[in-house]
Amino acid sequence: MGYRLAELAERVGGRVEGDPERTVEAIRPLESAGPRDLSFLKDPRYRAQAAASGAGALLVGPGLAGATLGRDLLVAGDPSWALARLLAVFHPEERRPPGIHPTAILEPGATVDPQAHVGPYAVIGAGAQVAAGAAVLAFVALGRNCVVGEGAVLHPHAVLYDGTEVGPGSIVHAGVVLGADGFGYATYQGAHHKVPQVGRVVLEGDVEVGANSTIDRAMLGETRIGAGSKIDNLVQVGHNVVTGRHCILCGQAGIAGSARLGNYVVLAGQSGVAGHIELGDGAQVAAKSAALASVEPHAQVAGIPAIEMRKWRRQAVLLSRLEEIVRRLRTVEKKVGEES
Repeated sequence: MGYRLAELAERVGGRVEGDPERTVEAIRPLESAGPRDLSFLKDPRYRAQAAASGAGALLVGPGLAGATLGRDLLVAGDPSWALARLLAVFHPEERRPPGIHPTAILEPGATVDPQAHVGPYAVIGAGAQVAAGAAVLAFVALGRNCVVGEGAVLHPHAVLYDGTEVGPGSIVHAGVVLGADGFGYATYQGAHHKVPQVGRVVLEGDVEVGANSTIDRAMLGETRIGAGSKIDNLVQVGHNVVTGRHCILCGQAGIAGSARLGNYVVLAGQSGVAGHIELGDGAQVAAKSAALASVEPHAQVAGIPAIEMRKWRRQAVLLSRLEEIVRRLRTVEKKVGEES
């Protein structure tokens, strides 16, 4: 199925430079696109590749409007957002058919809306609720009294311990564990004694949790992930952590217990956050960095322990010159010693 370029531009609030009647049948990368394809150029550094591409049309931002690239252009104010919208046009999400697979197991008191989908060998615990349009796919395990909101999707082998709540429109990918016990022990007379973890995990609406990530239940109360937050693969969130709305937690990030994250916080890959500290709204922690103390709103920090980004960069430059500085210092010391 094809779409007129003008129609695609209308869907993303953009405009066409060139032939608005051009038919677009697919979206492909620059290197594999053909004359009936739309490709994209978001970074001017790839302008030469775009000029050499076989794409019939290019999606670009305002900075590349009017560029002489030898093909029709779809100009959008935010090309990344526009690309996401257009990919959804060409690859619409398949809704799973409503119904419960005959191999699924529902314990007494579990309720599944007639418009929900429950796949093969899924297990839904007593008192759990699955709302309309939700999809519980193969081999998912829902504990007792879990809640799965409207339109949420739980991918195969996700595990929700008792009392976990997944908000409307959220996506939980394969292998995710929500609500396992928090890592809490009291050391007494030389032995580690388990502190019962009797709270729960709550994902608010439109949260996405990547494959094999884990979010621990609270010792008391809730571990809560704010609405619209996106969590990458292999992320660990400790007990009683609370994040604000629209946070981004990149792969292999880890948050220790009882930390608090404001809205729009970003943790880059392999970064860490110590327990019982607070990251203000819009704070960013760089890759492989460790925030060991609270971070002010909108601050960018890096390093171990994490410090203000500009200060860390200056220190990194000095560190790269350390060998030279030591050599010069020894030369000065030798000269002073000879003169004295």
